[in-house]
Amino acid sequence: MSSTAEPVPAAGHERLWSVDDHLADILAAVHPLDPIELQLPDAQGCVLVEDVTVPVALPPFDNSSMDGYAVRTADVAGATDQFPAVLTVIGDVAAGSGALPEVGPGQAARIMTGAPLPPGAEAVVPVEWTDGGAGGAAATSMRPAGAGGEGASGEVRVFRSAEARDHVRSRGSDVRAGDLALEAGTVLGPPQIGLLAAIGRGSVRVRPRPRVVVLSTGSELIQPGEELGEGQIYDSNSFALTAAARDAGAIAYRVGAVTDDADTLRATIEDQLIRADMVVTTGGVSVGAYDVVKEALSSVGDEDEPGGGVDFRKLAMQPGKPQGFGSIGPEHTPLLALPGNPVSSYVSFELFVRPAIRALMGREDVHRPVVRATLAADKTLSSPAGRRQFLRGTYDAGEGTITPVGGAGSHLIAALAHADALIVIPEESVSVEPGTEVDVVLIG
Repeated sequence: MSSTAEPVPAAGHERLWSVDDHLADILAAVHPLDPIELQLPDAQGCVLVEDVTVPVALPPFDNSSMDGYAVRTADVAGATDQFPAVLTVIGDVAAGSGALPEVGPGQAARIMTGAPLPPGAEAVVPVEWTDGGAGGAAATSMRPAGAGGEGASGEVRVFRSAEARDHVRSRGSDVRAGDLALEAGTVLGPPQIGLLAAIGRGSVRVRPRPRVVVLSTGSELIQPGEELGEGQIYDSNSFALTAAARDAGAIAYRVGAVTDDADTLRATIEDQLIRADMVVTTGGVSVGAYDVVKEALSSVGDEDEPGGGVDFRKLAMQPGKPQGFGSIGPEHTPLLALPGNPVSSYVSFELFVRPAIRALMGREDVHRPVVRATLAADKTLSSPAGRRQFLRGTYDAGEGTITPVGGAGSHLIAALAHADALIVIPEESVSVEPGTEVDVVLIG
């Protein structure tokens, strides 16, 4: 599965991968999912793979932008409160009206917002510029249809003049037939879905949101809501990573924690492949006696599945040194095996899994934004030599500063919950002084 050329390590030494090489290896092996046709409600969050042109003008006809009266401009020229124009009302024009009355000299048609401009009319006067057909002062709202002979029949007094096309939305003023509505590569959010619906598209061709299965390993894990026993902890990783996968754009499925048994884990993963475009595991990738993911998947690449298998690595980073990556099953489904400590797991997700999910989606922006910020700390930050360290922090965009949250421990999940950024300390640095500019990965 690896695409990066691996130098032969010295005798007795295992290769230490850099963060960049490991990520490059993942992205070289993960390819966008094949396009499919989806109905609009299912296409939200997906990437469009075709240019969409406008089949009909939008709006498709001249229509009113106000509730009021459709009039000829000559009939209301010079109209004032003292000398109103008095017009004969010939009927109603509502949104969706078919047959339209023709407005002749001295006439007006009561018209609703969005209704087509009737023939003969040149402008719309808002109802507030009229007496609403009630014979009094200026109206504040349109009278209900059929209300005691008022409104749709009789006379209306207009107190202001109007220019041609006043309060009229012209046909094609939004988009014209043949215009490019959306180009390939557009991520479909609510406004884009609305535009597609407005131009009559019921479905579009997109790359689907990837299906990501997330599972934790560890016999000590129990589900939230249950009572803790001796030596047990709650499974938080699978909840955090499932939420993170959804946040990245995936359809995510959380599997309950699997006990430290290689056969059980292998069977569980195989059962999940039917609904997985990617599998993410957390825990069991280090060098302990019960590191079940490593045990279960190290030899998963059989001779009849060329290109399969999972490679377990050590990375020059903190937290998150042990990592696994490869593919499993007949479809060579990508699998990313993350460490089990909560912070290690989440940082690893942000650095490696999130970009892979977005690559599957066909997104161009696979990485989180990175900015430069001034370290606002009350003491020097230390970092292990040769490791790229990622510390939690809160970013102040206005001040351009980043403040550390919590310590460096990979189990400090409470600090992670209050962080919106990762402070990056490069491999060559062993300490960073307050006031130093650093790279910051924005995760909030």
